[in-house]
Amino acid sequence: MAQALRPNTAGGLFATDGKPHPLQATLLVVTLVLGATSFITAMFHHLHLLSSWAGLVAIITGAYGQWTSETTRERFGLILGLGAAAIGFFLGMAHGGLFGGLFD
Repeated sequence: MAQALRPNTAGGLFATDGKPHPLQATLLVVTLVLGATSFITAMFHHLHLLSSWAGLVAIITGAYGQWTSETTRERFGLILGLGAAAIGFFLGMAHGGLFGGLFD
């Protein structure tokens, strides 16, 4: 019954440590926005340049964000953004790639 006596200091799965992390928050937002942009634009064949470049940049920022993240909340959001970015990037590459159609 020791569990009943201890207060829940973690606050749940997405608890933060109570400190501001401006770099990590910026990387999280950039990864989520570019990942969503890449994922959505990958559904349109003629937007392969936007989806592949947005996906590539989101993968890079998400990887750096994972390296510097300090809380579960940051890591969770980064994984969502990285997943969307990877799908968008690979579909963009399949539709024409990073430079497809520019040098024809």
